[in-house]
Amino acid sequence: MRTINILLVFLLLLAIWHRWFGTGGVRDYQRINQAYEQQREKIQRLQERNALLEAEVQDLKHGTDAAEERARSELGMVKPGETFVRVIDPPVHGSGQ
Repeated sequence: MRTINILLVFLLLLAIWHRWFGTGGVRDYQRINQAYEQQREKIQRLQERNALLEAEVQDLKHGTDAAEERARSELGMVKPGETFVRVIDPPVHGSGQ
């Protein structure tokens, strides 16, 4: 009878060990859950980025303000009659001044 009890305790411990450390165990679950959360965060960031890009596309399709702003900032264009002024900050010299 004692041998059967020892065998049953051993099998129970083996089952518990397999559940925690074996394939499909708690550690695998934690690793997979962490990877899932990282992917979910990445998807959220990409969805927010896509929403901003979609808004910009719609603005460029339906409004002239965005196109005008891009022409001014990226291409340096000005409207007729405007004067382009560029302000350059003087360089900062050493800490002794």
